[in-house]
Amino acid sequence: MKKYETLTVDIKDQVATITFIKPPAGSTANSHWEVGAIFGDLRDDNSVRVIVVQGSGGSFKIPGPKSEYHSPAWHKDRSDPSWQWNTFTGVLRCHHGMAEIEKPIIAKVNGDAIGFGQSIVFACDFIVALEDAVLMDHHMGATFMGIYDGEKKLGGHDFSNVPGDGGAALIPLYMSPCKAKEYLMLSQPYTGAELAKLGIINYAVPAAELDAKVDELAGKLLKRGAYALARTKRLVNRRVVDQLNLTLDAGVAYEMVTQLQPLDITKLG
Repeated sequence: MKKYETLTVDIKDQVATITFIKPPAGSTANSHWEVGAIFGDLRDDNSVRVIVVQGSGGSFKIPGPKSEYHSPAWHKDRSDPSWQWNTFTGVLRCHHGMAEIEKPIIAKVNGDAIGFGQSIVFACDFIVALEDAVLMDHHMGATFMGIYDGEKKLGGHDFSNVPGDGGAALIPLYMSPCKAKEYLMLSQPYTGAELAKLGIINYAVPAAELDAKVDELAGKLLKRGAYALARTKRLVNRRVVDQLNLTLDAGVAYEMVTQLQPLDITKLG
């Protein structure tokens, strides 16, 4: 398996654990591209039957701090064809790969999942979150407090963009139209406990119970017939694949176009 800079992969007893990490200093690796690539690698590895996705450093996966969104480098990237290709093609490969891989994926939400991070969570087949983990799609203009280098700092951005990295495609599968629009258009945050109470995720647990709950789920899945389990996921996810084919490309394109526009557009025409 190739070496990645924004994630690690550990395979043990037929379970592959993907952990999102902070890339080394000076890295130019694109996280979206690497997330899109890893599921192709794991799909080809028949020694793996279950996949667990988790974060590190106090969060599951969150965007950069607020300052990044106003930096010259941020704007330069958005007009770079190579950056656009790696980022947005990575998003497409990620979601189609997660939906179509014949192996159940468990989201182990061990911290806040915001932006692309929460899209990855909702692309999983099972979701187990910390009770106080915040899940949020911040694209439409919400800031948040995230943990950066162990310190809580202001994150996100204060302008509106299309939730094109998976949120607009997947959230309508989980919520009613009215609640999905509130979540996406108003960047409404939810805790893991709130989502579990609403029946949107499988479980919300205290930190001390997270490892055991995920291990329990993985163990139950491994007791099922390997071929039957793989084919059952393919059947159940036909609806997810149809939804991605219907909306994901458009969401990616709309987000890319909107990123090239001025930040302060507040009227049409």
